[in-house]
Amino acid sequence: MKPIWIVDDDQSIRFVLEKALLREDLPTRSFTNTREVLAALEAAADDELQGPQVLVSDIRMPGGSGLDLLDKIKAKHPGLPVIIMTAFSDLDSAVSAFQGGAFEYLPKPFDLPRAVELIRRAVDESQREEVAEERMQAAPEMLGQAPAMQDVFRAIGRLSQSNVTVLITGESGSGKELVARALHKHSPRASGPFVAINTAAIPKDLLESELFGHERGAFTGAQTMRRGRFEQAEGGTLFLDEIGDMPFDLQTRLLRVLSDGHFYRVGGHNSVKANVRVIAATHQDLEQRVKLGGFREDLFHRLNVIRLRLPALRERGEDVPALTRHFLQQSAKQLGVEPKRISDAALAQLATFGFPGNVRQLENICHWLTVMAPAQLIEAKDLPPEVMAGAHVEAPAAAVVASVVEREPAPVVSPAGVAPPTVSAPVLGAASTVAWESGLELEAQAMLAAGRTDVWDALSRRFESRLILTALANTRGRRIEAAQKLGIGRNTITRKIQELGLE
Repeated sequence: MKPIWIVDDDQSIRFVLEKALLREDLPTRSFTNTREVLAALEAAADDELQGPQVLVSDIRMPGGSGLDLLDKIKAKHPGLPVIIMTAFSDLDSAVSAFQGGAFEYLPKPFDLPRAVELIRRAVDESQREEVAEERMQAAPEMLGQAPAMQDVFRAIGRLSQSNVTVLITGESGSGKELVARALHKHSPRASGPFVAINTAAIPKDLLESELFGHERGAFTGAQTMRRGRFEQAEGGTLFLDEIGDMPFDLQTRLLRVLSDGHFYRVGGHNSVKANVRVIAATHQDLEQRVKLGGFREDLFHRLNVIRLRLPALRERGEDVPALTRHFLQQSAKQLGVEPKRISDAALAQLATFGFPGNVRQLENICHWLTVMAPAQLIEAKDLPPEVMAGAHVEAPAAAVVASVVEREPAPVVSPAGVAPPTVSAPVLGAASTVAWESGLELEAQAMLAAGRTDVWDALSRRFESRLILTALANTRGRRIEAAQKLGIGRNTITRKIQELGLE
């Protein structure tokens, strides 16, 4: 292991710490001033093993302060834990150092066992971050150690030499496009383009032109011929996301392309050959959509050659730590700041959260933490309010709902014609009302027991957010229609979307 560097002009302090750390089998190296440390760091630049595991520095020393040393170290070695030792009269500057990137501060005179415990904790954190950084550098396009994700990876491997059509199912935010990209990357079409289109995000009047292109003069504004997504994906893969929301008449055109490999541009008279592999995805129960007449049964069977089910994040809780560290690194890179670390307590708190928005919600939480967490080490108290509130009641609320809705896990991969186990829908009425009201009551009790004083605002915001998002999903994003369905004005829904951060 790399040594603990001790920087202090007081020989007695250095001696005491050296002996205490050696008893703990922690190697040390001591310095009397900041110039020596900076020179040693420069000399160790080409050999990481010669650098420090943790640096412990006094604030007031001749020849340069510990705070100046902290600034210079953080500029070149942002991941190195630095512990600042300080007299009680220096506590204000120590707190400033802590906020500026120090791992912790150690007030003098210090209790020796406490000092050793603090240094040991910094060593553990440093080693954990080194492992996480190594994993991050070699991170694959998808992360997941959970058995359910390993099944997905095995399915991608089995499909790697195939051009077969794949239907990916899973909740919103679970990463269906990542799976589609992985299927393309590991297929014989990897050298061709990967083209994605969200069929639910494009108005019905434009979707046909987006998919199949149009000829010049096909409609008002069509001044030139335009190639659609099928032609753009020639020789590669076309990913049709949220296929369950495709308009019924367009489903007929898609079926024809899948059947004979030809299509016509809008306003065109010459058929175009499509050499494209189609991968579709949906969060909806397509069998139920077929029964209700909203989705063509023949198209369903064309798409359902191989079905791959992507698990929700709550089904792969063991992946939360690795995903969290990955997203924190990613957020820091995007914002051009130093990546933040996260404590075990904060990770444990995250693990108890249900993540209704799945991996996408965790990614958003990590963006929020990168901007809003006050220190470089994220503690449990720094987590956003919805996590702090939801983590306490996720399991009880789920238990209440489970008494109303019986669920069975669907298989990860199912061949054509083999339907996954059915999921019974909750009975709308007294039982369902009791379920959500009981969940609300449990959540309020947990927040009140935790001493929260913003229970009304926190729960009201979540209630309003869920109502608005549900209405917008029902109207495919049309705000005026969503406002009408909710019985509120269009100005009200616009204001609420802004206030609740739902843009």
